[in-house]
Amino acid sequence: MAKDDLVSIDGKVSSLSGGGVYYITLENGVDISAKLCGKMKKFKIKVVVGDRVTVGMSPYDPTHGLILHRHKF
Repeated sequence: MAKDDLVSIDGKVSSLSGGGVYYITLENGVDISAKLCGKMKKFKIKVVVGDRVTVGMSPYDPTHGLILHRHKF
């Protein structure tokens, strides 16, 4: 699935786990797991607990996501 086909939803990082897995609480209260997208890895953008992020989710699997953007305060 291409990155253009993902559904973008805002959320907040609630915790992180080993292997680069982040747990995100979405605006509607649902918790999902997500990983960083390739551009964020390439440019070494750090995401910590408490950051607001935009998550791209597949419409077919709503439990996993891809962190696309980290919002500034």
